[in-house]
Amino acid sequence: MEVGSLPVELWRVILAYLPLPELGRCCQVCRAWRELVLSLDNTRWRQLCLGCPECRHPNWPSQPHLEPPSWREALKQHALATRTWTQNGPELQSSACLLFFRRRKDRRVWHVGPGCEFETLRGALGVAGPYDRVVLHPGVYEEQAEVALKVPVELVGLGRLGEVALLVCMEQQCPTARLCNLVFMPPWFSTVVYKTSWGHVQLDNCNFEGAQLQIRGPGTCQARFCSFSQGSSAHLLGVVLSLLDSCDFSGSDTASVTVEGPPVSERNWACKHLAALARTFPSCGMSGNNSSLKDPEAGSTGGAQPPAANVKKEHVSIEDWKKRTEVDAVCQGTVIEDGWSDGEHSEGEGENHNGEGINNTKKQLTLDYKIQCDHHGLSHFLKPRPDGSLSVASSPDPPSVAPEPLTLQQELDRDPEAHMLAVSTLGCILRRCLFRDGKGGVHLSNYGQARLEENVFRGLNYAVRCIQNSTIVMLRNEVCECRASGVFLRLSAQGLIAENNIHSNGEAGLDIRKGANPTIVCNRIHSGLRSGVVVLGNGKGSIRSNQIYNNKEAGVYILFSGNPVVSGNHIFQGQAAGIAINENGRGMITENVIRENQWGGVDIRRGGDPILRNNYICYGYSDGVVVGERGRGLIEGNHVYCNKGCGVWVMSSSLPQLLGNYIIHNCMYGLAVFCRKDPENIEAREGNWPGQEGIGGDGGSGERRGVEGEGREGQENFNEEGELFAWESDLDSEDERHSARRSISVALVESNCMSYNGVGLYVKSSEALNVFANLVNNNRGPGIAVLQSSQLTRLVTNCILENGRGGVAVEKDCRVELRGNGVYENSGHGVSFSGNGQIVENDMVGNRGYGIQVSGGADIKVVRNRVQPAQSCGIAVLGAVKGVVHDNILFQGHPANKKTLLHMDPANESCVLRNNSILRHNNSCTSSPPWVFENPPPRPLASSPVGLSSSQYPSRLGISMTTRISATVESGCHSGSMFCSIL
Repeated sequence: MEVGSLPVELWRVILAYLPLPELGRCCQVCRAWRELVLSLDNTRWRQLCLGCPECRHPNWPSQPHLEPPSWREALKQHALATRTWTQNGPELQSSACLLFFRRRKDRRVWHVGPGCEFETLRGALGVAGPYDRVVLHPGVYEEQAEVALKVPVELVGLGRLGEVALLVCMEQQCPTARLCNLVFMPPWFSTVVYKTSWGHVQLDNCNFEGAQLQIRGPGTCQARFCSFSQGSSAHLLGVVLSLLDSCDFSGSDTASVTVEGPPVSERNWACKHLAALARTFPSCGMSGNNSSLKDPEAGSTGGAQPPAANVKKEHVSIEDWKKRTEVDAVCQGTVIEDGWSDGEHSEGEGENHNGEGINNTKKQLTLDYKIQCDHHGLSHFLKPRPDGSLSVASSPDPPSVAPEPLTLQQELDRDPEAHMLAVSTLGCILRRCLFRDGKGGVHLSNYGQARLEENVFRGLNYAVRCIQNSTIVMLRNEVCECRASGVFLRLSAQGLIAENNIHSNGEAGLDIRKGANPTIVCNRIHSGLRSGVVVLGNGKGSIRSNQIYNNKEAGVYILFSGNPVVSGNHIFQGQAAGIAINENGRGMITENVIRENQWGGVDIRRGGDPILRNNYICYGYSDGVVVGERGRGLIEGNHVYCNKGCGVWVMSSSLPQLLGNYIIHNCMYGLAVFCRKDPENIEAREGNWPGQEGIGGDGGSGERRGVEGEGREGQENFNEEGELFAWESDLDSEDERHSARRSISVALVESNCMSYNGVGLYVKSSEALNVFANLVNNNRGPGIAVLQSSQLTRLVTNCILENGRGGVAVEKDCRVELRGNGVYENSGHGVSFSGNGQIVENDMVGNRGYGIQVSGGADIKVVRNRVQPAQSCGIAVLGAVKGVVHDNILFQGHPANKKTLLHMDPANESCVLRNNSILRHNNSCTSSPPWVFENPPPRPLASSPVGLSSSQYPSRLGISMTTRISATVESGCHSGSMFCSIL
């Protein structure tokens, strides 16, 4: 019979009437017939699959609305899985083929029920032989004592699921058994309805109601399409391997699945078959699901898959960014629009209040006699890149490229330990199960091991709890709507948590503490009612390449000696800080993209001491980095740009080290240092803000403490299950904490680039501050503004270049030392000084106002400076200034400038002028004067100042020096930050 003799559609109608065995025979006729039979996937194969009484929809229970890729393949996999219990290895050693046929011939079927051979289950089991089938007719079967299964047997309920109910307690004492289409309810004497300690049990399409399944190693279990409801649970003790596939767990009073104890060394016969079944599931590294982890949109909530947005290719011009963040309105909070100015304007100095001074200055100021200073010690910041594009410090546009997260396969390729976990198949394997509406999902303890794949956890108190050196592998699960945290890891727990969708939980998405050290990669952690990830109480962990977004509080929160590695993540669009480090938290935070968060991108305070390195902290609605009360940390090599508030905001009593950062294109200040008590908003300024993280126990029953690193001043119950932990007592890592950085007693600002901000550096502090080897250029306001500094502020070997107002402005009563700086081509005065201190060995060239203006009641030394103004006075001493001005060299800058280069008020009798040199060009000469800065070359210099060793400084820095730029801060507070004003 040829296929072509009838239309294909007619053949399909005919074949749709064939049962499963006949379809299999038709497939063996020829290739054309095989293709014809396979084309019935959505019709006949679907009917056969859904009509099988031993299985349910292939995507039940979590996604029954979703069609499988192939109904025939789903039916095939089900058929293979249902035969696992018959593959008893030791009995097949002699002659597998003959034994198979003998079993089929000798196997008997026993019927149990009213009017059948047996009326009780116990009676049928007493006569059943090996591999016999016991068919239970509809009814309720109750046994008053424990029933023992002594030979391999198959128990099958007849009719629809729910028509056969067993009130029994069974103990399996044979190598294998299968139970299908049954409802288990606990008898009066025990909640355990089935237990085995060495054999293998297979459960297909069974319901457990208020009952417990107990498997003890080396016993094994394979459960498929089973329901555990009304407080039912599965308890696995020391299991080597068990598989729970497509099961529904609901209404649990405790954990739905408990895995306790390490896998025993002994193996039963079913382990190799279960391992083979587990390997048929898609490998995590090859799943192809990484596309779901691309950068989602802001508005996504719940379990929806948001559209991807490629951050790497995003290009934002400075004009677009200004429109998006309303930069003009924000800048009203800086000194630019406060009516504050950097001293009195000189006669030739124009007003540049609209932030246009940078471009106008380049057009208006021409120095016919200009001394070339482009080869100063920080010129490497301004050199074009090898491809010809502008450097970060010179570009008027913010960076357009940020790193993308790695895929899971890339992460596994570079992490052998994570790769070993990803391919491991030891312990309890749960896949495609649904856990809902109960207390707990999966609980691991005492070295237990479990692997969770493509499960859904919804509406529980917690989804997964892993404690006491247990190991968890979670791949492609959904964890949502938990009342407490989604995943808890405690007491040296470890494992791999990858490609999960963790969202909309009442507490943190992941909670890591008490020495737990998991690997958390390529997850989406979002839309939480509190933080995304919390690490505390000596918790560790490696948190890499995740998407953490739209959480109500901090994306990652580290406190109480938590010390994770947070690397390569995208942390964005949070309603609070991106990363908060509080209460002696630590951590290695590297190469993350932290953007568009409502509060600080990174918030460090109250003993927080992280290493913050090579991150992109951008487009925040407040400040980029906040270092609050008693904050510490190494902040190195970061790109902090396009934040609506400050780039870096340093508050009172903090000791950060800022090294080699690019702090650019921020609306307000590049770096702001505050330490002044302000009676207004004192609670907000000390970090006591509403909406704080509950970290007091798994159920969140303890008192609340702030997730932003801003805790309430109250007692917190951090004890869990009666345990008392002294979090601060862990001092074993103290050397490790500081081994990667230099010990300092004051804050440190070194080798940073502060460009295109409202103000480059803004200081309003009562503590000492030293600033070393920074490039401060192209800011809309002054480069450096010191408004309050009762302790000495030292500005050493910096380059202050082309700022929209003055280079350096120092207000009255401030103590400031300027030494070895280059102050070039600013739109205002080079230095406007009204405080006390000294200006020693600086170069001021091409500034539109005075080179140096000293005014008010200043007490100052102006010594050995080289000054060439653009069109005004070189050094002007105005008012009742005390001090000395000596050994300075002043150069004429323009042939039309007839003003005196050194001016002092005639009434001033307390300031001494001596040994100053004034060089003017002879107008009779047509050529420009040969003035060059040679000995020394233009400042800042590329070598250490006299008497200072360079051995303590990293070789990567263009300038080396032992003195650290530092600022101690006492019990004061900041003022004026967007971070507080929005609260």
